[in-house]
Amino acid sequence: MKLSVIGCGYLGAVHAAAMASIGHEVVGIDVDPAKIAALSAGEAPFFEPGLPELLREGVASGQLTFTTDISAAHGAKVHFIGVGTPQRADGYAADLTYVNAAVDALLPHLSPGDIVAGKSTVPVGTAAELAPRIEARGATLVWNPEFLREGWAVQDTIDPDRLVVGVAGGADVSTRGARSTTGDAGGEADVSTRSARSTTGGGEVDPAEVLREVYHPAVAKGTPFIVTDLATAELVKVAANAFLATKISFINAMAEIAEVTGADVTQLADAIGHDARIGRRFLGAGIGFGGGCLPKDIRAFSARAEELGRGESVAFLREVDEINLRRRDRAVQLVVDGLGGAVFEKKIAVLGAAFKPHSDDIRDSPALDVAVRLHGLGARVVVTDPEAIANARQKHPQLTYEASRDETIRDADAVILVTEWDEYRRELDPEHASTLTAGRVVVDGRNGLDAAAWRAAGWTYYGMGRP
Repeated sequence: MKLSVIGCGYLGAVHAAAMASIGHEVVGIDVDPAKIAALSAGEAPFFEPGLPELLREGVASGQLTFTTDISAAHGAKVHFIGVGTPQRADGYAADLTYVNAAVDALLPHLSPGDIVAGKSTVPVGTAAELAPRIEARGATLVWNPEFLREGWAVQDTIDPDRLVVGVAGGADVSTRGARSTTGDAGGEADVSTRSARSTTGGGEVDPAEVLREVYHPAVAKGTPFIVTDLATAELVKVAANAFLATKISFINAMAEIAEVTGADVTQLADAIGHDARIGRRFLGAGIGFGGGCLPKDIRAFSARAEELGRGESVAFLREVDEINLRRRDRAVQLVVDGLGGAVFEKKIAVLGAAFKPHSDDIRDSPALDVAVRLHGLGARVVVTDPEAIANARQKHPQLTYEASRDETIRDADAVILVTEWDEYRRELDPEHASTLTAGRVVVDGRNGLDAAAWRAAGWTYYGMGRP
C-alpha cells in the first residue's frame, strides 16, 4: 500500500521508516529542508535506537522517500498526520497550529476514498472539527493514536501492545460499545469490527479494515485491534498519559512522606508493586517525568476539560504536575544540604541531560532543569550525557558540558545522577569515582545506584525518599 506521513519528527520519522520496513511504499513529508535532507540520506536527525538501520534500508530499497513537497502525498491510500501539538505559549492548552496546517496543505491532494489517519496527540473533539473538511474531498478521517516510548519507538511501532482506530460513528458492534479484537494468519477474528463506512464512487470503503491491512503483521500475530468512535480514540492517548503521570507522581508523593518519617520509598514500591492490581512499573520515585509528552499532555487535558465545563473531573492532574515539579526542587535541596548549605563556586557533576535514557530529547527535561537551578545558585555545573549534549548546549549554553563521564566528575565536590543511563547507574564504580572527585557527596535523583556500595566506598549518599 502507498502511504504518506505528514510530519517527520520523533513520531513521523519512526512511523514512516517502520511502515516501509513491513512492505509499504512510504513518502515522508516535512517543511524542514534540513530534516528532509538528513532523512533522505538515511540519517536520523535525532537519537532513536534502531531507526538509522531502518532508514538506510528503506531509502536504499526505494520503499521510503522523503520530501518537502506536499503534492507527493497524491496517490497514497492512507495519509498519517504526525505533527507536534506543543503547549501554547499563553496557557496550558495544546497548540493545534501544526495539525491544522498539515490538514490544510494535504486537502488539495486528497482523492475520493483516501483515508487520513491522525496520530498526533490532540484535545478530544479535534477530529470532529477536522472531519467535515476532509469529507468534503471524498476522503475519510480516522484517529489512530500512537503509544510510543522514546528509546523503544521502533519496536513499539512494528510490534505494538495494541492498535486503536477511531472512526466516525464508532464500531458497529451493538450498544456494548467498541470491542477489542485480534486477527490471526488464518483470517479475521470472530468478533465483528465493522466500522462506520464512507461511500465513494469506487464503492464502500471500510477505514478500519484498511488500517488492519496497514498493520497486517501486528494484526496477524494477535495484537488487540480496538475500533472506537473518534472521541474515544482521542481520549485513549491522553487518558493513558494522564494515568502514567499520576502513577509516577503518586510514588513521588509517597517519597515526600518517606522523607519525613524515615521510610524507604523503594521498598514501599516493591511491596505494593507485588499487588497485580497496582504493578511495579512506573513506581520509581525520583526527580519525576519530563519529555515532550506527559507534561504538556496532562496540562492540555486539564485545559480541555475546563473548556468542556468538566475541569473538576481532572483537577487532580494539577496536583500531579505540582508534585512532579517539586521533586526537582527536592533534588536541588539535597545537593545544597550535602554541601553544607551552599553550592556557590562548588563543582557539581550532573550525570544526564536527556529526560530519559536511550534518547537525546531534552524537552522539559528534569535533568537539565536541576542543572540550570544549581547553576543559578552559583555552582560550577558540568553536565554529561551519551547523546543529548548537543541539544542541551543549544538550549542552555550557560552550562558547561563534557562528553567524558570521568572528566565530568573529576575534582567535583558533589555528583548527582539525573538520567539513568547504564554507564552512570550500573557502570560507574564508587571506588573508581573516589579516585577522581574532590568530595564524596552523591545525590541519586533516580534511585538507581547501589546505596550500600556507595556508602561503603566512603560516600555520603542521598536518595529520593530513602533514609
